[in-house]
Formats: sequence, C-alpha cells, structure tokens
Amino acid sequence: MEEKKSHTKNERSLPDHEEQELWFSALVADDSCAYNVDKAFDRFVSRTQQKRRTVFNIPKIVYGAAAVILLLIASTISYWWGERQLQNQFADILVEAPLGAKTKLILPDSTLVWLNAGSKIVYSQGFGVKDRHLRLNGEAYFEVRKNEKLPFDVMTKELNVKVLGTKFNFRNYDEDEEVTVNLLEGKVQLENYVKKMGINYLSPSEKVTLNKLTGEMIISRAEVKNAKEWTNGGLFFDEMPLSDIVKELNRSYNVKIHIADEQLTHNRFYALFNRKEQTIYNVLDIITATNQVRYKVEGDSILLYAK
Repeated sequence: MEEKKSHTKNERSLPDHEEQELWFSALVADDSCAYNVDKAFDRFVSRTQQKRRTVFNIPKIVYGAAAVILLLIASTISYWWGERQLQNQFADILVEAPLGAKTKLILPDSTLVWLNAGSKIVYSQGFGVKDRHLRLNGEAYFEVRKNEKLPFDVMTKELNVKVLGTKFNFRNYDEDEEVTVNLLEGKVQLENYVKKMGINYLSPSEKVTLNKLTGEMIISRAEVKNAKEWTNGGLFFDEMPLSDIVKELNRSYNVKIHIADEQLTHNRFYALFNRKEQTIYNVLDIITATNQVRYKVEGDSILLYAK
C-alpha cells in the first residue's frame, strides 16, 4: 500500500522547488485528508494556479499602465504637431504696393482690394474660411464680398472698421496725422482705439476723419467717390493738411519733398490731380498758386517755404 502511494506521488511530478513546498503544504493543510494523496494534490494544483495568476497579473497591470501613458504621450505629441501644422497652414500673407505704384488684388473671399503706393495689408491663409481679418498700413480701397457669417475687419492701430459687404476707402499711413474712411456703399462700423467711445457707424456718402493725437472723430458728408480716384491714377486731397499731402506726393511720385517752414504743416488744401497727366512740378505749381506756399529744388530734394 505504501508503495502504491509512493508510485501515485511520483506520477504527479513536481517541476520545481517552489511547487514542492506548495505540495507538502497541501498535504498537511487538512488533518482529515493528511494521508489522502489525491485530495492533497488537487489542493496543490489549485494553489499553484492561483499563485501563477497573481504573479502574471502584476506585469499585465504594469504593461497596461505603460500602454496608457504611452498613448497619452502620443496623443499630446500628435495634438502639438497638429497645432503646429495648423499654424503653419494659416501663416500670414503680406501684400505690398511699392512707392510710385499701386497694386490690385482679389482676396480669397473674392473681395477686391486696391493698395495705394507704399501701402501693405497682412492676412492669414485661413482668410475667408477661419475669419476675414486683415491689418492695413497705408491706403486701400475695398469692394467687400458680402458674408454675414464672417464679418470683414480692417484693423489699424488707431481705428478698426467692420463690415459685412460694402465699398469704402480706408487711409491710415503710420506717418500721417489723420485717419480717413470714405463710404461709397453699404454700412460700416467704426471703433476708435485712440479715444474710448461708443461704436459709431458710417452711411453712404459719409466720411470720418480721426485725429491720431487727440482721438477726436468727425463724421461729415463728402464727395466720397473722389476718395477712390487714386485707383485710376488720380490724387484727391479733401481738406488734407500739407504735412500729409507732402507724404502722399513722396509716395506717389517717389520724390523727396520737405517742409522747410513748420508753420505750413497744418495748412489744409482741397484739390484733385491726375498723376498720369500731371508731373510733380505741375502739382506743386497748382499748390503754390494758392499764395500760401512756394517751392525750391535743391539737388534731389524739393523744399517748401511759406510765402
């Protein structure tokens, strides 16, 4: 009988030292089954499987956590990369008109823009899809394609103009004393950045003049159609200070005119010229005919003096 039990034990072989310990532990765990080899072996197998499950579950938890962490890292990198790609995709576009010339362009939303000499606009590649914002330095004439979902914004340091669809001329060179907007069609909203005040609006045939120093805004009726004459080669000065007229002549004719007498700076003039037919000297002759100014050529410069 003893030999048979020994034979049965040998048939159920133990693979390693750890399993042997479990095997003998199972033999003595229950006094009523202490000499029942089959039941002891069954208990041994059950304990072994439980221990193996516990041992192998720990790495699975670790691997699972690591996988989650890697997934989060990958998602973060992917999001960051996507943002960078989107920013690159919507990089700003700059359009400039050189001195002595003007530039015509069609924006992505089909809006027509004329840029006067020495002017530039900046907008994103997402213009017309993401928004319709652009920055202006100089003078531009706009025929804005209507889109009620995406208002058209022209932003400058001193004045912001917002429209849905309209025709207007916006002039704001950094070096000028005044900002002007002439509205031909539609309606525009004005936001003054120099002096905080309520929102103002322009109606057709109205003009706004903003003093950059004081922030004062004056809205008046005007011959607004003349404001876009520069797109056809004209030069229109609507009660403009001589200081700004000189800057405009320098840009349009690519010359160097200087005001020698400071007292002339704020003298205002109303005039309409044709740059295609009139030279810079023709223009100066007409200005000096007002008996307020005289000019003198010195080298490659033209100096203006008070009479």
